[in-house]
Amino acid sequence: MKKGLITIAVIAVIALALFGWVKNSYNGLVAGEEKVESAWAQVENVYQRRADLIPNLVATVKGYAAHESETLQAVIDARAKATGITVDASNLSEEALAKYQSAQGELSQALGRLIAVSEAYPDLKANENFKDLQAQLEGTENRISTERMKFNETAQGYNTNLRSFPTNIIAGLFNFEKKGYFKAAEGAENAPKVEF
Repeated sequence: MKKGLITIAVIAVIALALFGWVKNSYNGLVAGEEKVESAWAQVENVYQRRADLIPNLVATVKGYAAHESETLQAVIDARAKATGITVDASNLSEEALAKYQSAQGELSQALGRLIAVSEAYPDLKANENFKDLQAQLEGTENRISTERMKFNETAQGYNTNLRSFPTNIIAGLFNFEKKGYFKAAEGAENAPKVEF
């Protein structure tokens, strides 16, 4: 009788320990996934800030450089495309992030061309609204870079935990998936060619 009770007690302790390990591993993965989704929300937030600044910038430039309609239209189209692509926070795969990043990159290029147009218009460059919007846009670009870095760090922590033994067993059982990273734009490894 005593041996039976001891056996039951040992089995109960092992079952409780196993339950505790599974619970802690699962909850750790859930917490990590929530951190990644929160970091993603902040990335979207700063990209939205940039998108919100663009109509004011375009309107300001339009007043001074109305015949630059092709450049203005390119910015408007790129903004529409960039804001039209959304990534579900529960599916932050490499492919989804690459598609999102590509659309945002096109918008960055269009904005770069718009800012370059301003060089040809001294009155526009001197306009306080334009200067303020340009400064806000530059600040937003810095925020985007910072938030993308934070997102990558958070995703790396989650992915490391996801792949670590024995947590990877729980991750496989409950279908937790690896999160993607923001990567440098194609061609970023090449230094720009400067000619005078």
